[in-house]
Amino acid sequence: MDPLMKSDEPETVICTYRVKRGKEGEFLDLLEQHWPTLRKAGLATDEPPRIYRGSDESGNPFFMEIFTWVNGKGAASAHETPEVMAIWEPMGAITEARDGRPAMEFPNVKPIAMSFAPA
Repeated sequence: MDPLMKSDEPETVICTYRVKRGKEGEFLDLLEQHWPTLRKAGLATDEPPRIYRGSDESGNPFFMEIFTWVNGKGAASAHETPEVMAIWEPMGAITEARDGRPAMEFPNVKPIAMSFAPA
């Protein structure tokens, strides 16, 4: 575990999904259910996710979802939650590894407080 992360504190995750071309609609249907399912299971915070869509250098689609687990055990607990796995398993079937990157990536991050001087 990253020493900056503490298992009892909320953890924000930036999910990158490399979706197979032509599967974007199917993926979006699953993604629309993702956070509400995590929230209902008590695994994600009340703050709704931020969702982004883009294309890589080859024009292949990818999506990014940023949300916050209630604690550092959220992802592990999600793997033991049938309702979450009912979304994750089909997501895995319509994503693909590309350019040496896995089909899905999930780095956990913490915000950094910064003071910006006016320009």
